Amino acid sequence: MSLKSFCFVFLFMVFSNTLKAQNTKIEEKNRPNIILIFTDDQGYNDVGVFGADDIDTPNLDQMAADGAKLTHFYAAQAVCSASRAGILTGSYPNRIGIHNAFMPNSKVGLNTDETTLAEMLKAEGYATAIFGKWHLGDAQEFMPNNQGFDEYFGIPYSNDMWPLHPQQGPIFDFGPLPLYENQKVIDTLTDQTNLTTKITERSVDFINRNKENPFFLYVPHPQPHVPLFVSDKFKGKSKRGMYGDVIMELDWSVGEIIKAVDKNGLTDNTLIIFTSDNGPWLAYGNHSGSALPFREGKGTGWEGGQREPFIIKYPKGIKAGKTIEAPVMAIDILPSIAELTNAQLPEKKIDGKSAWSLFTGKTDESPQEAYFFYYRVNELFGVRYGKWKLYFPHRYRTMNGQTPGKDGLPGEYKMIDLEQIELYNLEIDESETTNVASANPKVVKTIQKLADDMREKLGDSLLDMEGNETRSAGRID
Repeated sequence: MSLKSFCFVFLFMVFSNTLKAQNTKIEEKNRPNIILIFTDDQGYNDVGVFGADDIDTPNLDQMAADGAKLTHFYAAQAVCSASRAGILTGSYPNRIGIHNAFMPNSKVGLNTDETTLAEMLKAEGYATAIFGKWHLGDAQEFMPNNQGFDEYFGIPYSNDMWPLHPQQGPIFDFGPLPLYENQKVIDTLTDQTNLTTKITERSVDFINRNKENPFFLYVPHPQPHVPLFVSDKFKGKSKRGMYGDVIMELDWSVGEIIKAVDKNGLTDNTLIIFTSDNGPWLAYGNHSGSALPFREGKGTGWEGGQREPFIIKYPKGIKAGKTIEAPVMAIDILPSIAELTNAQLPEKKIDGKSAWSLFTGKTDESPQEAYFFYYRVNELFGVRYGKWKLYFPHRYRTMNGQTPGKDGLPGEYKMIDLEQIELYNLEIDESETTNVASANPKVVKTIQKLADDMREKLGDSLLDMEGNETRSAGRID
């Protein structure tokens, strides 16, 4: 090869590589930003566009007007840790060995072999952060910085797991509630009044710092889980007392995050999701939310336990003012985001399926044939199948007929045994008042078959069955 030819080839290769690098940079910059805002114990009826007429939520209402609201969205389970595991991994919590809510100093946590939403996006060049409540294991091995998050500020478990709990504090001998910055405890909390504000400020700062590159921001607020705390700027502002004040501050937080997105010119290319981890903790009376018109609340498989407000905004792809009525579950969020960002799905089997075509209006069908409602340690309570919801015999808690709690102290649940299969038509009976199992034997048989198929995969501890597809949670010695 002549010197002239060599120089030409060399320059061509340099030019091609430079162009390729520039195109990659442009492609990465144009990847949509992802913001997931996740409240704690918030009821379906605690947002204006979902029926609240005694709490002002102008920012969430506007977000729904600018995007879409889902009226049949379900948390992955009706309790803290399991629910969070579901939305972050795209799996039913029992598939990955996560049950109930972890206590401080837990020996168990989210297995680092699982792929979180943060890890999936980080592999695509995203900056990642979590500001708020983690609750997937407080041993260092399981904390956010070892689960795909570049930045972490918040508390490792629920905000009531501290010595100041009026009932459980002495029983469980809780230590101080730690506030983390990444892997370091920077404070121990005796007052959470300004925690929502601090989480919001961190979120806004993260957006400002990452406006030139794609980012994933996860904001799992500790509120409105009891004990309730609200900053002075919202005290006494709501018609629903302190609980309503807290929701108004959370709405303000959503507004501040959206303002930061808009201010940085990121509006069209940012996906924002708002939802909650499970229904309201009804034992706390005036310090709990409302799941109306649905039955029961947190800790149950009934509609009030897992059906949550859900708002999604993405101007580039989701039509403004849209209402989506097809069922979707939190396990579907990870694969939906994977489709939007062209990210690679986890190598291990997950349960979620992309709902992106539903969000964007290309279909009006749910991404899944059925959804399965597990609770406790892998106990199958019920199945959602189209307009139908079937429940198997199980024991559950209720506040019906009980004296509710007040001002931060809980009332006592009573336990009830559901003694036979019950079936409800949610299309005409969303409050689950009329059992129609006997009138629809074919529907019952179809759902029972779906349930049996799932039991073969994930088991059902009530029947002493072991799922052959389940995986273990992380565990320390």
